[in-house]
Amino acid sequence: MVTEKACLNCRHIISQGDVCPICGGTKFTTKWSGYVVILNVEKSELAKKLGINVNGVYALHIQED
Repeated sequence: MVTEKACLNCRHIISQGDVCPICGGTKFTTKWSGYVVILNVEKSELAKKLGINVNGVYALHIQED
């Protein structure tokens, strides 16, 4: 079973690895809820409001483990 985890720095969700491919962070949490998928950061108003600069899947709410 694969447990997805969210980067505590940028909220990017990953399912494998120990380094965030977006920000290089190494601290993650499995306690997150809700997510948003950004397909085109240049045109996404939501990405701008959330401060997201790279396409991907991001957690909306995170807690530290």
